[in-house]
Amino acid sequence: MKVELAGRTSQTTGKAEETPPPSPATAATPSAAEDAPLLPDGGVRRRPGSGRFAQRSGSFRREVGRAAAETFLLTRLTLILLRYLGIGYRWIRQFLALCCYTFLLMPGFIQVVYYYFFSSQVRRSVVYGDEPRNRLDLYIPTSTTGLKPVVAFVTGGAWIIGYKGWGALLGRRLAERGIIVACIDYRNFPQGTIGDMVEDVSQGISFVCNNISSYGGDPNRIYLVGQSAGAHIAACALLNQAIRECGEGDTSSWSVSQIKAYFGISGGYNLLNLVDHFHRRGLYRSIFLSIMEGEKSLQKFSPQVMIKESSARSAVPLLPHIILFHGTSDHSIPPAESQAFVDALQQHGAKADLFLYEGKTHTDLFLQDPLRGGRDKMLEEIASVIHSEDLDKSADHMVVPAARRLVPEFMLKLAGRVSPF
Repeated sequence: MKVELAGRTSQTTGKAEETPPPSPATAATPSAAEDAPLLPDGGVRRRPGSGRFAQRSGSFRREVGRAAAETFLLTRLTLILLRYLGIGYRWIRQFLALCCYTFLLMPGFIQVVYYYFFSSQVRRSVVYGDEPRNRLDLYIPTSTTGLKPVVAFVTGGAWIIGYKGWGALLGRRLAERGIIVACIDYRNFPQGTIGDMVEDVSQGISFVCNNISSYGGDPNRIYLVGQSAGAHIAACALLNQAIRECGEGDTSSWSVSQIKAYFGISGGYNLLNLVDHFHRRGLYRSIFLSIMEGEKSLQKFSPQVMIKESSARSAVPLLPHIILFHGTSDHSIPPAESQAFVDALQQHGAKADLFLYEGKTHTDLFLQDPLRGGRDKMLEEIASVIHSEDLDKSADHMVVPAARRLVPEFMLKLAGRVSPF
């Protein structure tokens, strides 16, 4: 199957402008200016370096243009979020806290953003569907020997500001361990509701399962990872696919059996318990119910509740190994959410494990700890599970040099104190 990369994205129409790469023959043909007869005898003085310089300049301009388009998208998502949250004392305070938090982590963010836009190991905006946000980013390991295990990653963002670029740090860290990472983008509210988000993510997973071999990935070693709202969406997509396969034998796009394990980071899996919690934290009930397609749909999109339904019980044995991570000081989504989901899975015969990290907040596991450098316990746990099927690969990943620190420790601690999450 031929896979095209999305070019510059139009923010007004949401459609991607596809720009085909120049053919080798065209790229190798010198320009008229380079072949102008400059010598007295009518010979041609060629300047081979100028063609390469023009290529690099054009490539740099394209990267800057794409960076500007991505920045515009993020700004628009932020304004949409503020519009729905409204302006009041609570949100002015939260906004100022977010500004301080971002400023303190800025040394690391700048390095990650540079890596995201300019690293040759990152392939951005691969098209996986027809919707405007049906794009994914690929993080490719430097080693090209052998097929690599693959992580399909779904980012968080309160169902309103989710964006594939949020996975750049995780993608970088796992790629350093020889793992290909595909960060799946999806429609956010109000562009779409939870049903659209689950549909997009399922389609993104299908693309990874069916096309990752073209990028050096092993289609027999695919793992699903979600963070925060992304953990909820990914769990819904996984369970829905298992129910379809159990009831109708629907494996036309992808099969649950292709997913070796699911990792949920700081996720919420029972929306019925979270409505009031989110309301108290500023994601007001009316907005949350609009995202979730009404109060009657809360049960339908609550994996913890769904696995107890008679229609889904036979689908639970089809699920892969479920591994959840949560910080005990997470105030955005209580750690009890992960504990209750694991308990429900185990009661119905699924293989599930929970890792609780003492004193960690909602963003520690995903941001501060990877920015801290050194050995990251959660990432090491994920990598060890992924490499456990291949003893040689497992040994390789254990000797990966400790990650370089991107933010000074005192700034990380201050960021943790002012964090609005």
